[in-house]
Amino acid sequence: MAHERIEIDLPLAKVYELLSNPVDFPKFMSEIKKVNRLSSQSFEYETELAGEKFHWTTNVIDDLRNTRFAWITINGNLNQTGTIRFTPLDNGTRTRIEFSLDYRTFFGQPSEDLAKFIADLPATLNANLVKFKELAENDGFVVEKKAEATA
Repeated sequence: MAHERIEIDLPLAKVYELLSNPVDFPKFMSEIKKVNRLSSQSFEYETELAGEKFHWTTNVIDDLRNTRFAWITINGNLNQTGTIRFTPLDNGTRTRIEFSLDYRTFFGQPSEDLAKFIADLPATLNANLVKFKELAENDGFVVEKKAEATA
């Protein structure tokens, strides 16, 4: 399990908006290749780790606006759980996020490569949060959406 935190120079509502849509996770999470929305509460993930393809479906289990966003895996060949907590700072002009993320296999021991990925998860999550901060503070999510609209 990895638990990392970072402070973002944006108001809480904006940070919550950007982080409560798993479809945007591949924009800053290097290990996630694609996320499709199946319903308002269900998302299908795809990735490849060390040549092995993984697919899993998650359900949102906790969505307290501007407070907490959490999900669990309901099926697939990789088990991912996550929780994001949001704390306003400096009279609401900045936000602290605390992101907890865990990956596990459903059955048996993970392969050597997957075990290394899981062991390296804290560093990966930290790098992902730094990328998120950069994108969020520099309107990177807006630019990408505009580029998609004109394509």
